[in-house]
Parts: sequence; structure tokens; C-alpha cells
Amino acid sequence: MAAKKATHVLSDQEQIDAISKRVKRAQGQLGAVARMLEEGRSCDEIVIQMSAVSKAINTAAFTLISASLKECIVEGKTNSEAVTEKLQKLFLSLA
Repeated sequence: MAAKKATHVLSDQEQIDAISKRVKRAQGQLGAVARMLEEGRSCDEIVIQMSAVSKAINTAAFTLISASLKECIVEGKTNSEAVTEKLQKLFLSLA
């Protein structure tokens, strides 16, 4: 018998919407960075905007991982330990 693959798809629509909103915001901020570069804006302004993009993406990723971990624990899936281990590795990949 093959072992279950450690995967999880987030089902909490409220969390999905919040994450999607953050990603779309980051997408807009990244477009602003490109425009700022083309306009010859100062390094300080560009780096501040890049920092905002980075924070938005990291927050979205952490939210996705933590919401998935919560669902995994609450649902008590038979492969929850494997999923939990995988999600912990994802957390560490963002550190």
C-alpha cells in the first residue's frame, strides 16, 4: 500500500480571499516598482516599495501555511503528521 502524499489544499474561503487580496496588492506594488525604475525615482523610494512587496508576499505565504496547518490539525487527517512536517518545512523556507 502506497503512503499518502503529504498535501493540503486550503478550503477556508475567508482565508483564501484574504491571501488573494494580499497577493493582488503585492502585484500592484510590484508594478509600481517597475514604473519607479523607469521614471528614475530614487533608490530609497524604490527599496521602500520593494520592501512593501516583500512583506505582502511573506504575509500571504505565512497566512496560507498557518491556515493550512490549522485545517490539517482540526480535520485530524490520517496523514496530518506528514502534512504538518511539510508545512513546517514551508515555514522554514520563508525564514
